[in-house]
Amino acid sequence: MKLATLKAGGRDGTLVVVSRDLARAVAVPAIARTLQALIDDWQTLAPRAALVYASLDAGPVADEFPFDPQHAAAPLPRAFQWIDSSAYVNHIALVRKARGVEMPPSFWTEPILYQGGSDTFLGSRDPIPLSDPKHDCDFEAEVAVIIDDVPMRADRETAAAAIRLVVLVNDVSLRGVIPGELAKGFGFFHGKPSSAFSAVAVTPDELGTAWDGAKVSLPLHVELNGAWMGSPNAGVDMTFDFPFLISTFTRTRALSAGTIVGAGTVSNVDPAAGVCCLAEQRMREVIDSGSATTPFLKAGDRIRIDMRDACGLSIFGGIDQIVTAV
Repeated sequence: MKLATLKAGGRDGTLVVVSRDLARAVAVPAIARTLQALIDDWQTLAPRAALVYASLDAGPVADEFPFDPQHAAAPLPRAFQWIDSSAYVNHIALVRKARGVEMPPSFWTEPILYQGGSDTFLGSRDPIPLSDPKHDCDFEAEVAVIIDDVPMRADRETAAAAIRLVVLVNDVSLRGVIPGELAKGFGFFHGKPSSAFSAVAVTPDELGTAWDGAKVSLPLHVELNGAWMGSPNAGVDMTFDFPFLISTFTRTRALSAGTIVGAGTVSNVDPAAGVCCLAEQRMREVIDSGSATTPFLKAGDRIRIDMRDACGLSIFGGIDQIVTAV
């Protein structure tokens, strides 16, 4: 099943079911007005939405309309919780190697994480606001899951069973701001502005054999200003999979329905796979030649992030954003 949220209908938008080819959609107010409402009562409401999806995919249905990602908000325009991590430890290893800093062994056994702002997510076609070029704006292409309620100290099986939807993320980062914040010993805030999400969220079954219940084994394609940046496989070199992340995050608390769990910048050990963020590209340059040459984002730059099926068609509707001076 594929789901999206139109910007019309209040700050939490209007839930729509989208056809598999992303061409058509239909609102389902009799089932749930918002995606959060659907997740809150998933066991009862999701089967009803799935019937609409099957009908939509079979042919024309009453009240359908063309689906335009331009009019879509993030699937969850705001969420109760957004937890991002760094499941691809290769990414951390490269950054620390370029800085000449040894990586603690614990990074390979326990994921690092942060609790991000979740009150103002960006839609897949919304601009990336940049208030100061000195902030060194960067994109981070990621895969994330949206989960149901998970109890405290959940085991792996419970965590896996709670995964409801999969989405793509552009976790916007201000590299020029982050170091100063971390030096204060209290974490991110200004350095992590609003993240953007793919136009469509999909149930794991839409991924077919690319979903093994724990990770997505498909390339994540990234372009900057029309030039290829990378296509690392999200299922390769993923040190911590989603059930492990979710279970770990419940060590001292329960997680509520609608929580979004990100796996961090997708990163493969093979340099031929390219990169999913400029920071990693720059670190590779430092390692190879002693200095970084790739600039950070500036006003007018366009970033595209997408994942495609075996036929080359977009699964999530992608992310297509332009950096805009504000």
